[in-house]
Amino acid sequence: MSENTADLHPLDDATRLAPGPDGLLAGRTTPAYWNMASPFGGVTAGLLMRAVLDNPERIGTPVSQTVNYCAPIAQGDFTVAVRVVRSGRSVQHFYAEIAQNGTITTNATIICAVRSQTWRHQPATMPDAAPAESLPAMPAGAPVPFIGRYEFRFLEGEPRFGPPLAEPRSPHSLFWIADRPARTLDFVSLAAFCDIFFPRVFQVRGHPVPAGTVSMTSYFHASQAEIDAQGDRPLLARADALRFGDQFCDQFGELWSDAGTLLASTSQIGWFRQ
Repeated sequence: MSENTADLHPLDDATRLAPGPDGLLAGRTTPAYWNMASPFGGVTAGLLMRAVLDNPERIGTPVSQTVNYCAPIAQGDFTVAVRVVRSGRSVQHFYAEIAQNGTITTNATIICAVRSQTWRHQPATMPDAAPAESLPAMPAGAPVPFIGRYEFRFLEGEPRFGPPLAEPRSPHSLFWIADRPARTLDFVSLAAFCDIFFPRVFQVRGHPVPAGTVSMTSYFHASQAEIDAQGDRPLLARADALRFGDQFCDQFGELWSDAGTLLASTSQIGWFRQ
């Protein structure tokens, strides 16, 4: 992990893996995507996605990913283990885990498939949204470093970091999102974007509280051609939630191409304390 990384995009540096001992992969955290006490959950999802994408046994492209965040990843080195659980002619199941100092911090199941042309129908409709370039970007300076690695342009539900509101507000947000600096979309960055939504408990309270993702499942609806067609242009992101209480809350989101194609949808359960 000592090679020159000056020419790597920060996301590619943060998800870089090298051969390790006993068939494992070796990785290391980077400050660019640091969150409050651990790396941003999206970059962890992207790293596990990369571990599968780089696996020589892989067939097809990602269809779904479930990531369970078991313990914080501390700054420093970690290892990644990947194995094929079951492989058919067109659908393949992977298991992957991150370990650090003898503790499994994160585990994931990732399903890949060889897609074939079939009948298509998209009943979901892209939200109405002004073009990304017509909206101001949220300032890069932020309480945690990873926020500066993304360009947020809000249409609805801009985050608020003031004192708690007397009454809850809507958990809904709508915004354009892009890597900063710009980066061509792939399944690694799409996996990371699936966790780009600020915790909805922050949104309804208008104030950050101790919170974290417990488990996140993402579905990748896009074909490789649809991913490639997006280039480095912003995605439209929509988030909402259903219920908060007894220390846990849900949230769900959608990620749209600027051409109106639903690329991914995601849902998660998280904890909070207040």
